[in-house]
Parts: sequence; C-alpha cells; structure tokens
Amino acid sequence: MRKISSVVLVHGAWHSPSCWSQVACRLLASGLDVRVPELQSVGPAAGGLAGDAEAVRAALAEAPGETVVVAHSYGGLPVTEVAARAGNVAHLVYVCAFMLGPGESLLSAIGGQEPPWWITSADGRTMMPDRARDIFYNDCSDEVAAAAAAALRPQSRASFAEPLGAAAWQELPSTYVICERDNAIPVFAQEAMSRRARDVRRLDAGHSPFLSQPDEVAALVRNIVAAAAG
Repeated sequence: MRKISSVVLVHGAWHSPSCWSQVACRLLASGLDVRVPELQSVGPAAGGLAGDAEAVRAALAEAPGETVVVAHSYGGLPVTEVAARAGNVAHLVYVCAFMLGPGESLLSAIGGQEPPWWITSADGRTMMPDRARDIFYNDCSDEVAAAAAAALRPQSRASFAEPLGAAAWQELPSTYVICERDNAIPVFAQEAMSRRARDVRRLDAGHSPFLSQPDEVAALVRNIVAAAAG
C-alpha cells in the first residue's frame, strides 16, 4: 500500500488560498499535510500561467511524501502544466476545473470569446467577474456568498490566453468532479473534459463546493486519497 501524506489545493481565477480554508481544516484534522499555493495571476502582480505553474511546482516540492493535487476551475491549468514533472503526485483531482491539453488555453477552450460577465479593467491587463453571486456562489448562503464576492481580486487576462505546454493527466491517474449546478462552467463542458479522466464523480453543487459543501468535498478528497493509496 502506498502512503499518501499530502494534499495540495489549488484555487481558481479571482480567488485566493483562503477559499479552501474550510476544506483544508477538515483534511488537516484527518492527519494530512495540506498546502494551498497562491497563484500569481491573481491580484496586483497580475502574472501569467508560467508564474502560476511555478507556484504549484514549489508547493509540490515542499509537500512531504506522495501527494494528491486538487484543482478548482482555472487552477486546473497550472496543475496540468507541472504535476507530471513533480515526481511525487499520486493522483489529480479536477473540481469543475479546466482539464485541457497541450496547446489549449482557457480562452480557446471556451471558443475564443470572452464571456460578457468578464469585465476588463481600463488598462486592459486584468478582469473582474460580474454577477459573482449568481455565477460562483448560487448555492451558498447569502452571508457566505457576500464574503466570498468581497474577497475577489483582479485576474490577469494573459493567464487565460496562454496555452499549456504539457498535460499531466496524460501520465497520472485523475478524477474529474462534475458540479451539477455550476453556472460558470456548463455541465456539458465539464462532461466533455471529464472524458479525459480515469474516474468521474458528481456533486449536486454550484461552482464553489468548497464553500457550499465543505464536508462533502473533504470527504470526497479523503476517499480519493484512500483509493490512490490502494
């Protein structure tokens, strides 16, 4: 039996590591080491995919033992870029995340057109989401949704346009978690990407199940860790 000691949780666009806090606490309580890297494409630095991939690589390098990596939404891109080269990743988990191939970008995956709810800054370098309550937090309480929306930060436009150079899921076992009430990534798009995964799970949740259903997400991750350990 393999010993999986760590979980790395990767947030998506506009968010920060804190969005994973409830799930992280539950996983820590079960004895797992938990790392939550901060992506460089979010916030004042407004970096690109390469910086995000480096942040994930650094977290994996620090994680003790074999690791399960859990990516949300845009976070699927930097995970896909670097996880296979890390040497300690036992399993990938894509939670309503972009599971793309080499040469694909987030923008190309959605047809090359920016959705109307992406609001571009005056300098054209970053974007903010409009209608976050309805798109990201439709199954959260009003209190949770308001706090989460207030914490959102600008996202680099470049991070959405830069293509992947590698696809870790081609080399590593993976699970795709389809969120049935997601208003950001349509279920049909999640189902199409999930065909690249070896295992598919489903949650009756919106785009942010780590906020609306932290118990269920933590239990799902623990289950995948146990299965990956054999």
